[in-house]
Amino acid sequence: MPLTPRPTADPRSVIEGDRYRITVLTDGLVRLEYAEDGVFEDRASMLALHRDLPVPDFRVTDHGTHLEIRTDRCRLTYDKGPFTTSGLSVAVLGGVSIYHSIWRYGQDGPNLGGTVRTLDHADGEVPLEPGIVAREGYAVLDDSRSLLLTDDGWVAPRDGSRTDLYVFAYGHDYTEAVRAFHALSGPVPLLPRWALGNWWSRYHRYTDDEYLALMERFEAEGLPFSVAVLDMDWHVVDIDAKKYGSGWTGYTWNHELFPDPPAFLDRLHEHGLRVTLNVHPADGVRAHEASYARMCQALGRDPSSGDPIVFDAADRAFLTAYFDVLHRGLEADGVDFWWVDWQSGPYSRVAGIDPLWMLNHFHFLDNARDGRRPLTFSRYAGPGSHRYPIGFSGDTVISWETLAFQPRFTATAANIGYGWWSHDIGGHMLGAKDDELATRWVQFGVFSPVMRLHSSSNPFTTKEPWSFGREHQDAQTAFLRLRHRLIPYLHTMNHRAAAEGIAPLRPLYHRWPEAPEAYGHPDQYTFGSQLLVAPVTTPRDASTRLGTVPVWLPPGTWVDVLSDTVYTGDRETEMHRDIATIPVLAPAGAIVPLDGAEVPANGGYLPEHLEVLVIVGEDGAFTLVEDDGSADGGEKPARTPLTYDQATGVFTIGAPQGPTEFLPQHRSWTVTFPCLQRTDEAAGRAVTLDGEHADADFTHRDGRVSIRVDAVPLGTTVRVHLGARPALAPNDIRSRLFTRLDAVQCAYELKSRILDIALSDKPLHVRLSHLVALRLEAPLHSAVAEILLADAGTTTAVSPEGNGKQHA
Repeated sequence: MPLTPRPTADPRSVIEGDRYRITVLTDGLVRLEYAEDGVFEDRASMLALHRDLPVPDFRVTDHGTHLEIRTDRCRLTYDKGPFTTSGLSVAVLGGVSIYHSIWRYGQDGPNLGGTVRTLDHADGEVPLEPGIVAREGYAVLDDSRSLLLTDDGWVAPRDGSRTDLYVFAYGHDYTEAVRAFHALSGPVPLLPRWALGNWWSRYHRYTDDEYLALMERFEAEGLPFSVAVLDMDWHVVDIDAKKYGSGWTGYTWNHELFPDPPAFLDRLHEHGLRVTLNVHPADGVRAHEASYARMCQALGRDPSSGDPIVFDAADRAFLTAYFDVLHRGLEADGVDFWWVDWQSGPYSRVAGIDPLWMLNHFHFLDNARDGRRPLTFSRYAGPGSHRYPIGFSGDTVISWETLAFQPRFTATAANIGYGWWSHDIGGHMLGAKDDELATRWVQFGVFSPVMRLHSSSNPFTTKEPWSFGREHQDAQTAFLRLRHRLIPYLHTMNHRAAAEGIAPLRPLYHRWPEAPEAYGHPDQYTFGSQLLVAPVTTPRDASTRLGTVPVWLPPGTWVDVLSDTVYTGDRETEMHRDIATIPVLAPAGAIVPLDGAEVPANGGYLPEHLEVLVIVGEDGAFTLVEDDGSADGGEKPARTPLTYDQATGVFTIGAPQGPTEFLPQHRSWTVTFPCLQRTDEAAGRAVTLDGEHADADFTHRDGRVSIRVDAVPLGTTVRVHLGARPALAPNDIRSRLFTRLDAVQCAYELKSRILDIALSDKPLHVRLSHLVALRLEAPLHSAVAEILLADAGTTTAVSPEGNGKQHA
C-alpha cells in the first residue's frame, strides 16, 4: 500500500483547552480545532495524512485573557473562546506587508489560486479554488468536512460540526509552504518514466487493425509515443436504451471492433506502448454486460432478475467487486491503467462521500498491486488529490481562449501541490479548424507536465500531424520528437517532485517572489529546474507572420535553446516567433540532459546515447536521476552528477552513484554548447576519460559546438575541456534581421530601409530613434527591436554562423 498515514501529532506540538486544540505542525503551519463537545479528530483525512511531523521551535505565552503562540514565521493570538474574527488571528512575521498580512478567523483574504475540479466545457478562463500561497503571506484550508480515512482502509464522512482549519503562514516563501503542504498531505508519487512521453488519444470508433495501422504510421513518420489511449468505444456502446439506458458505461469488449483483445494489447506493448482504457462508471453494471452474473454473485444478488447494479461509491462491497470482477479480467488482457472519466458530480448516497475522490483513491491503491508503480488518470477531487496522479483536466472547447488559459492554469496548480495535469492538447470539441492554433497547442503540450493529444468524435477534429498544412506538420513533428528527447530531464524532475514537492511547472513567483514582474506574467512558467517557457498563445500577426508573447527575463543572461538567441535579463520585453518555435530560455550555467537520438523510439527506455546542453557563462550543476521502473525504484535511483566550471571551462560527467545494474553498460555522450563564442579550436579543447585523453568528434554547426564520445564504459568520469572562461557569442544581428524581415508582408523598400537603419554604425539609441520615426506598425517595430535589444553585449552587427534554425 503506497499510503501509510501518520495522523496523530506529537503531543509536544499541541496546545489544548476544553473545547479548542492548536497544533503547531511546522514553523509556518498551524492546525486550529474547535469542538463544543471537546472531542477532536486524530484520524487521517483526505487532506491530512501526516500530522506526526518534527516539532518546530515555538513559544506559548498565556496572558490570562488570551494565548500567544510564536514561531519564527508567525504569531497566533487566541482568546480561548469560540473562534471569532476578533478572537483568533495569525500574523505573518517578516515584513511581508504593512498591515495586510494578518489572517483573522472567517476572513480568508486574497489568494494566488490553486486549481479546479475540471475544465469541462471551458472556453477560456475559469475561476480557481484557493491554493496555500498568497502575496499577503497566509492562506487557509478548511478540513472540517473532508473524508476521514479509517484504520481498516475505509472512509468516514464528517458533518462539519467541528471546526478543523490549517493556516499556512509562510510569507513569500512559497516553495516552503508547498513543501509543508506535502509534509502534511503526503508526497507526490513517482510517475512511471513512460508516462512522460507522448500519449495518443482520440474519441473515435477504431477497429484493432485501424489502431495498429495508425501506430505503425506514427513510427514510419518518426513520431514517438509512449501511451496508447482507447476512449469509450473499446466497449459495447450500442445497447437497448429503453431496457438498459445509455451505453456510456461499459465493461465488455466490443468484439466487432476488437475480435481478440489480448492479442491486440500485446501488439501495442510490442510497439513500446502502455495502454489505458476509458471508463465512465456512473451507470453501474447492467444485465447486458459479460461480467453481470459474476458481479451479482459477488454481491449476493440474483442475476435472473436483470436488475441493474447501481454504482455506489459508498458501498465497500460494491467497490471491492468493482475492482475484482469488472477490472481484473481486463487487466489480465493487458490493460496497464485506467482513465476514470467521472462526470457525475460530487454526490453519493452518503453525504460527504465524493465518488470522484473515492475512485481516485481506490484506483490508485489498486493499481499498486504486484509491485507496480501505481498510476491513475482522473479529474481533480480537492486538496490531497496530488497523491493520485495523473490529472485529466476534462473536455475543453477548441479555441485560442482555452489555449491561452492553460499555461497559467497548469502552473498555478503548483500552489496546491498538484503538478501532473494532462490536457486535451489541441482542445476536445466545438471550435473551428485552425492549423496555427493546433500547432501552438502542441508546442505548449510538449512543455506541459503530460503531453496527450486528444479530440472528440467529430471526424474532422483529427490531431495527426499530417492532417495539417506542411509547415504545421513539420513543426508538430519536431516538437513531438523533442518531447521524447526531453524524457531524461523530465524524469529527473519527476524524481524531484516526489522527493522535494517541487512541481514540474511553477509560476515565476515561486522562484522570484519579491519581483513584481513575476506576478505580472502568469502565462510564463519555469519548466523544471533549468528552463523558463513562454508559450505563444495568440494568433500570429498577418504582416510579420510571427506570434508574439510578453516575457519577463529575470536577472542574468539567458539563451533561448530553440533559437539560440542570447538575451540580457532583468527586464520585460516582447518575443516574436515563427510557427516553428516558442521561447524556451535557459540561464547561463544551465545543464539540460536529452535523449541523444534525433528521432527517439517509442516508450520510456533508458537511452544509450545522451546529449547534454550546457550554457556557458556561469557555474552549473545538475544531477541526472534514473531508476529501474519498479515500484520502489524511486528509493534507490542512479544519480549521475553533471557539473560545469566556468573558470576552467570544464564540463564533467561523473560516475553514477547508487544502483547501476539497470543502466546501459556503455553510453555515448554528446555535450553541446549553444551560442559558444568561436576561438582557436586548438586552444585547450579536449576530452578525457578517467583522466586519460580520449578521441572525440568535435562539430561546429549553426552556432553550436558539440563534442561526442562513444561507447563510454559505465562508471567512467568524462571531462570536456573548452579552455578557460569560454563566452557566449554575440547574436548575429544581420542574419536574424534579414530572416525576420524577409518573411514580413510589406513593401520591399521599407524592408531595406529598416535593415539599413538597424545595421548602421550609429549608436543603438540613434538607430532606435530612426526606427521610431518610420512609424512602423507595432508588431513589426517590436519584432525588429527584440533583435536589436536582445543582448546588451551586442551593439553592432556581427556575422557568426547562426541562422535562426530551431534546435532541440
